[in-house]
Amino acid sequence: MFSPDQENHPSKVLVKYGELIVLGYNGSLPNGDRGRRKSRFALFKRPKANGVKPSTVHIACTPQAAKAISNKDQHSISYTLSRVQTVVVEYTHDSNTDMFQIGRSTESPIDFVVTDTVPGSQSNSDTQSVQSTISRFACRIICERNPPFTARIYAAGFDSSKNIFLGEKAAKWKTSDGQMDGLTTNGVLVMHPRNGFTEDSKPGVWREISVCGNVFSLRETRSAQQRGKMVENETNQLQDGSLIDLCGATLLWRTAEGLSRTPTVKHLEALRQEINAARPQCPVGFNTLAFPSMKRKDVVDEKQPWVYLNCGHVHGYHNWGNKEEQDGKDRECPMCRSVGPYVPLWLGCEAGFYVDAGSPTHAFSPCGHVCSEKTTAYWSQIPLPHGTHTFHAACPFCAHQLSGEQGYIRLIFQGPLD
Repeated sequence: MFSPDQENHPSKVLVKYGELIVLGYNGSLPNGDRGRRKSRFALFKRPKANGVKPSTVHIACTPQAAKAISNKDQHSISYTLSRVQTVVVEYTHDSNTDMFQIGRSTESPIDFVVTDTVPGSQSNSDTQSVQSTISRFACRIICERNPPFTARIYAAGFDSSKNIFLGEKAAKWKTSDGQMDGLTTNGVLVMHPRNGFTEDSKPGVWREISVCGNVFSLRETRSAQQRGKMVENETNQLQDGSLIDLCGATLLWRTAEGLSRTPTVKHLEALRQEINAARPQCPVGFNTLAFPSMKRKDVVDEKQPWVYLNCGHVHGYHNWGNKEEQDGKDRECPMCRSVGPYVPLWLGCEAGFYVDAGSPTHAFSPCGHVCSEKTTAYWSQIPLPHGTHTFHAACPFCAHQLSGEQGYIRLIFQGPLD
């Protein structure tokens, strides 16, 4: 993603703050990435700062407050306490920060348009029928323009009239220092992993972020009126591997530094060619198997490897061992006789989801997305928010809920017999 500024001065290297990657997409949206709607979004230092910070607070619906709301040049957050009382907090320009906004709306204040993720959907037509739970102006990220380029997340984004409006029903309160704060309807949840985003990463605890960037324990359900407890010793500062949940889509934040240590698509392509060069064979048909190229990641190829998910034995496609009574979904492995699902294998092409550069030796169950052992182990431990009050582990490449004892399996390839 180049800014117009960069195209005019290619010699100027832009400062990259980081990237947001939507979970559930294997490198691009099903119908292709277009404009502000794509599977990953890079945040670059802007030619001119556009950050804002709180300034004047107006209490009660005075003409000043009304003017602040209607003033299209002034950012403000309005907290409606009752029909007769509104608190308006004006925001002023901050020359030290850049602001990026994320939400479902396609209006111009939104930098990154995010729609609901439907697990395993191959086209956008699968996703449109769902009533969206993602807010139109879901959240904003404020990045420091100077090193170390700290990025912070806040619930809610400013709309076209530069206003955030928390209605009577939204959870809101006065803080100890006399300021106002609140939560959005379905909330913005964040989880920072322990030990960063590395092969030693462990899941952290999900928290809710308020409109002013304070950290709270989760509400009983997503839209409950009662806020959770404030968590004093945690901040809204994003770190490499932080997950942001917008109730309908989950985003992974990768810092520029973190991405520089992550395998590239070129590296993943080299690993694919390495597996194919070893000429793995189907133990039944003795035909050579090959992972299709990264571009052909949705069409089952005739050389495509398939796996028995209960044992991990890799085969080519064959009709052997179909269990009629199981609607043909379960098969008996010809190698070890274990019975279970039989699915095609796909390479995980979104490099940002990998915690290391290891070989693609393991596959998520039940979808068959293949990546390194440490990557499958990490994502299988992450409870991702689902609906309004449940959590489950899912494949980062397609968002399918994981199944089986571990949620993944080690692949057992048969080498060439010659």
